[in-house]
Amino acid sequence: MELSGKVAIVTGAGRGLGRAYAEALARNGAHVVVNDVDESAEAVAASIGGKAVIAPVGSTETAQRLVNAAVEEFGRLDVLVTNAGILRDRVLWKMSDDDFDAVINVHLRGTFTCARAAAIRMREQGDGGSLVLISSPAGQRGNFGQTNYAAAKAGIAAMARTWALELQRSGIAVNAVVPVAATEMTRTIPAFAPLIEESERTGTPLPAWVRRDEGLGTVSDVAELIVYLASDAAKGVTGQAIGIGGDRLALWSHPAEKQVLFADGGWTAADIAEQWSFEPETYGIPVPVAP
Repeated sequence: MELSGKVAIVTGAGRGLGRAYAEALARNGAHVVVNDVDESAEAVAASIGGKAVIAPVGSTETAQRLVNAAVEEFGRLDVLVTNAGILRDRVLWKMSDDDFDAVINVHLRGTFTCARAAAIRMREQGDGGSLVLISSPAGQRGNFGQTNYAAAKAGIAAMARTWALELQRSGIAVNAVVPVAATEMTRTIPAFAPLIEESERTGTPLPAWVRRDEGLGTVSDVAELIVYLASDAAKGVTGQAIGIGGDRLALWSHPAEKQVLFADGGWTAADIAEQWSFEPETYGIPVPVAP
């Protein structure tokens, strides 16, 4: 996929999925601003000929630093990938204010501030662009012990739909990516941890059923979707939540009314109790089950 002449920012790109995104974009010809909170950003930037910016995302100041770095180093900005994230997993009754605020600040506010700064620059340039917002299955279905993370990732998907509307006339595509890959972050998810640990212990690839049925693979499996969304081939794709992992590529549905009942004159509590016939939706990330 040809990305020559395009300039991208990838937050949280010092390791894991973010690093894979930055490397894949550069491999396909893009100039990349590599962001992370430590020297890992410099190592990745050096390896791909990019520009490092060491700073935690969340603040308006960091967001503007990233955009300025892209413009000053490479002359423009075409792509933003908001990947930076942290975990502070606790069940509801044990989650502190700090646990909640830290995750919301990095994931949700960091996505907002970086996307706002990028959108302003892209609109000034006048020739479109792409915002790729990294969400999660936890944001689509919820996950035990992840109130903060699931809320942030659900909010990111909602922002993608909203910004797709607001930026459509400017030719700026906005999509949420829902990745599943073997990383330090997914290692903390009980459903996936044993599978990842076994693969790393034996040195063998994840089983075929894991890659296909569960959509869990390597970071490289996910990175190709980022390249596609950064390319001109994806110009007509916007406002979507797209899942990828292992051998699986999926389009997530948006919330919609599943079943509707009517009562002339409105509903009383007693009417609702008598007429309730809805088939409940499932929730939570299903536990992998070997065939």
